[in-house]
Amino acid sequence: MEVEELSPGHHNFWRGDHVRVYDQGARQQISELRGIIDYTRALDLWEKACLTQWNKPPVWIHGDFSIGNLLVHDGKLSAVIDFGGVAVGDPACDLVIAWTYLSGRARDIFMQERNLGMDLDADTWLRARAWALWKATY
Repeated sequence: MEVEELSPGHHNFWRGDHVRVYDQGARQQISELRGIIDYTRALDLWEKACLTQWNKPPVWIHGDFSIGNLLVHDGKLSAVIDFGGVAVGDPACDLVIAWTYLSGRARDIFMQERNLGMDLDADTWLRARAWALWKATY
């Protein structure tokens, strides 16, 4: 299979593509929550993330790496399920779990361990935060 055949698209809701595919909707969502969230901070985060780019070869992404797709047994991860959104692209969409499920020390450990395996830069984590913002404001 060619990489283009495995690229993000309509079939997986553009997960693994650049976060800016949701630019219009995200801006509208952020605007609608003005007065409820810190509009300036949220928009600043979004705009900064949209200026960054995954500049490495595309990697396999799960596309829906969320708590509902993680199986835990005896307090340890035992499986990841539901690979319907799999594609190759920017891993930022799969890193959203750092904000949607983890916090504090657990988030720090997750981010540190992920960095060891992929050498992720600050821009990738910024796009991941923007994905989390988009999801939270949806």
